[in-house]
Amino acid sequence: MPSPSLRSPLYSLRRSKRKGIKRGAAASNNSRVNSDGEEGAADGNLQNNASSANNENPVSGSVAPQPVVPSAVGLVTGGASATGHQPPYDLRRKSPHHDPAAAAVAPNYPSGCNPSGSLSSNSACAAGPSGYAACMLPARKRPRRTCFTTSENGNSVDEQRSAAHYLQYELPDEVLICIFSYLFERDLCRVSQVCKRFQSIANDTELWKTLYQRVFEYDTPLFHTGICKYEFIAIEESEYDNPWKESFKQLNHGVHVRPGFQEKALKHPSRYNGRSIAYFDTIQSALEFLDDAENPLVFVHKGSYQREYLVVENNVNILGCSSGNVAENVTIERDTESTVTFMEGARSSYLGYVTLKFSPDISSSVPHHKHYCLEIGENCSPVIDHCIIRSSSVVGAAVCVTGSGAEPIIRRCDISDCENVGLYITDHAQGLYEDNEISRNALAGIWVKNHANPVMRRNHIHHGRDVGIFTFDNGLGYFESNNIHNNRIAGFEVKAGANPTVVRCEIHHGQTGGIYVHESGQGQFIENRIHSNNFAGVWITSNSNPTIRRNEIYNGHQGGVYIFGEGRGLIEHNNIYGNALAGIQIRTNSDPIVRHNKIHHGQHGGIYVHEKGQGLIEENEVYANTLAGVWITTGSTPVLRRNRIHSGKQVGVYFYDNGHGRLEDNDIFNHLYSGVQIRTGSNPIIRRNKIWGGQNGGVLVYNGGLGLLEQNEIFDNAMAGVWIKTDSNPTLKRNKIYDGRDGGICIFNGGKGILEENDIFRNAQAGVLISTQSHPILRRNRIFDGLAAGIEITNNATATLEFNQIFNNRFGGLCLASGVTPICKGNKIFNNQDAVEKAVNGGQCLYKISSYTSFPMHDFYRCRTCNTTDRNAICVNCIKTCHAGHDVEFIRHDRFFCDCGAGTLTNQCQLQGESTQDTDTLYDSAAPVESHTVMVN
Repeated sequence: MPSPSLRSPLYSLRRSKRKGIKRGAAASNNSRVNSDGEEGAADGNLQNNASSANNENPVSGSVAPQPVVPSAVGLVTGGASATGHQPPYDLRRKSPHHDPAAAAVAPNYPSGCNPSGSLSSNSACAAGPSGYAACMLPARKRPRRTCFTTSENGNSVDEQRSAAHYLQYELPDEVLICIFSYLFERDLCRVSQVCKRFQSIANDTELWKTLYQRVFEYDTPLFHTGICKYEFIAIEESEYDNPWKESFKQLNHGVHVRPGFQEKALKHPSRYNGRSIAYFDTIQSALEFLDDAENPLVFVHKGSYQREYLVVENNVNILGCSSGNVAENVTIERDTESTVTFMEGARSSYLGYVTLKFSPDISSSVPHHKHYCLEIGENCSPVIDHCIIRSSSVVGAAVCVTGSGAEPIIRRCDISDCENVGLYITDHAQGLYEDNEISRNALAGIWVKNHANPVMRRNHIHHGRDVGIFTFDNGLGYFESNNIHNNRIAGFEVKAGANPTVVRCEIHHGQTGGIYVHESGQGQFIENRIHSNNFAGVWITSNSNPTIRRNEIYNGHQGGVYIFGEGRGLIEHNNIYGNALAGIQIRTNSDPIVRHNKIHHGQHGGIYVHEKGQGLIEENEVYANTLAGVWITTGSTPVLRRNRIHSGKQVGVYFYDNGHGRLEDNDIFNHLYSGVQIRTGSNPIIRRNKIWGGQNGGVLVYNGGLGLLEQNEIFDNAMAGVWIKTDSNPTLKRNKIYDGRDGGICIFNGGKGILEENDIFRNAQAGVLISTQSHPILRRNRIFDGLAAGIEITNNATATLEFNQIFNNRFGGLCLASGVTPICKGNKIFNNQDAVEKAVNGGQCLYKISSYTSFPMHDFYRCRTCNTTDRNAICVNCIKTCHAGHDVEFIRHDRFFCDCGAGTLTNQCQLQGESTQDTDTLYDSAAPVESHTVMVN
């Protein structure tokens, strides 16, 4: 509190105002334009707004008495009457009057002061009744010379001017600030129009902060930035010189709900009276009072407002008003009916910074199944901002938006811990929902149904005890940049014809899955991050047909995309990786389109099609998966076109257990096992593919596998280009099988097959090797430029050879082991190099031309004297030279290399140089390593 010396002048000034100044004259003086005050117009606006109700102060609907406040005019005039008042700025603008007599008394001294410092009695600098003299002022603050006049009451006008001048210029700033601190906002604006100094001091930030916080209680200025837009802006971020004053100016027309305030005003009138601000005890009474007002503003102060019946049918702005966390300190609560209802007519209403609660009495017999915490009906579009919404109703959502034309804006709200659905949008409703926190609700965080079409952006939807967002019964919606995670079921569920658009959301850590589309659901899911879900990242089932495009689907605890139960869908341009099971799984008559995806680094396989799965799988890149790149099994018939399937740790494409389908125009390469495997009744069509770089061969058909391989290029595989074994019977037509690091085609262990019009060339081993009771049919093939024999038949195998061309092979054209009698017709065997016969005829050891990598077919022996086994073979020239005179035995005409030349026998070969250590000779090329792919039930 100020000292008595500072208080008493103020009281005397107030008394003089009440005695000598009329209201009309004060208003007239305050309406003048101050040429020295740059903010006069703005201050006048705040003043006019503050007094716009003609000083009516409604408290609970009554008219308050005229407020009594310190007057800026009283401070300036010192209690002069309205008729005789001359404002200081008028005095300063008058031309000074020259007094010849005064000049003669002290012609050379400033302002009438003589050299001795004494005052001249008739000087303009003479001391007035208060002892104040102009010569005491600094030169820059000395008043202009004026003539003496006398007012009607006999007082010197010059004395009045000197007092005003002292107030304007000489009173210390601290004292003025202390005096101004007793003024309310309207009078502070008036006094700011007196002069530049008053304007500067009256615009003091701390003065306005104190005024502002007494009225609004906010810790930070709140700005009305647009229609239904209220925003707290920190002082350091504000563009205004005095943010508190600017905020006061924007909000001063509002009425206030402050329970018990009227009673306090009666007890302490000096503390609360003096403003034209309306206060009410209830929100309902404030709304009733403002029923005919245009866009009224209601401030609801700290407290709990229960049993308020709030049905809003016009445009009104309702804001919580408190220090600290505003919404937490202002609570509106009901236990029957909806807590707040917006109805038709509330097109531009605003509700912000409050807590809404619906807490039905469970022991009550009053039904509340259609009651909500917040209800927004047809043809209204309120803004709900920064609200906390809680509902303990087990039969109704916390927020219900329903009906055509319902278009609210709900933003930055907290809708959590509700015993039912958090946000329910239905029956063609729309609206904008942004930056909300929706969490820990007993059912879905959000329901959208029956053609509702909301826009939802940047919401945080998490830890729900059901699904995160549930769209069903033809619900629509646009969902962008939402964070959806840790919900007990899926993060996003689409059902029964719903068709939402979900863009750039993060859907993760779902306890069941990420996205679940079922029962003819649709939807567009674009550029989302779907990861770390306990089950599949995306589930599609029961005739659903969504679009999954440009998403990141990764690190799932099971699969990436799981399509089953006749599901469909367009899965394109996604990056699917690091999932524990298959990147994409298609089963039970599902028929999706899967294209332009990257499916890689899965802990299991890439694409798994089983149980009569279908689908078009095209232009994907499938690579670096732990198991097969693509599995096709149990009656499935997908179509794979123009995919790049490579660098897998097992097989590229694996058909087994009656897997079918078409494999066309794919690039399949660099797998640890073979590029393609076909087994156990599988019968795919494999056409126009490039299959290369397999460490266990290009194509392996075994265990009763079938298939049509047509117009493929199979090359640069570490083992045979095509393996056919164990009763398999594929058809190979018009393929190019070349540059293999082993044989071209190897058929053994009862293998069959029809080989027609293939080009088989430049392979390191035999172009076609037929062994162990196999019986294929070869027609019109061209087998040439091989680094070993063209066709070799051994081990009781046979073949039907018709119209083949076999030429320019190193070891010979057609090489038949002992006891082999193929059916031959119309074959052309020509221009082969016959290197084996030439070496034998030249007396060379056959090892010199074959080393241990090739198996030339010729007569081989064993030496009993050297105790060689049946698995050792000695060429005829080594028998003649190195084992001359030994007990030798002819074995057969077959595929061997010479163990004598290889240095694996006791005696050193006399036809070779240094011995070369090697393993035992094998009758056939090394058998392929079969895939042991883990089956998924």
